[in-house]
Amino acid sequence: MASRRTLKAASAIREVVSMAILTQLRDPRVKDVTVTKVEVSGDMRSGKVYVSIMGDEKKQQQCLNGLRRSAGFLQSCIKDRIDTRYIPKLEFEIDKGVKQALEVSRILKEVLPPTDDEDESEEVLADENWEPEDEDDQPSAE
Repeated sequence: MASRRTLKAASAIREVVSMAILTQLRDPRVKDVTVTKVEVSGDMRSGKVYVSIMGDEKKQQQCLNGLRRSAGFLQSCIKDRIDTRYIPKLEFEIDKGVKQALEVSRILKEVLPPTDDEDESEEVLADENWEPEDEDDQPSAE
């Protein structure tokens, strides 16, 4: 299990890297990126940055290459914001957890029967002739 120190450092690095990607990085290949998690080694010399990238496989690989090329710049951003003896050497990997969660959700929707809540919402949407009974319930045209 990771120590409290490395967990705090990973959290701070995730915040710095995600803000730097969003506001300071000018590489046109790096778009639609979310930093999901950062893991830092115990000696703080290396770190893995897990990212989720929107788009097809080709766009994801281009973005990942852009992030890998920008690793030095992002490490300098970490150096400016966090005071530690060592600045971790960053490695970027695509986080497979997000895609796997979406795939599991899709499979469960296919396999499981619809719940009562979904049936009721479909009935309400299907009733197009519904009108309020009292005139007080109607919105005023003010």
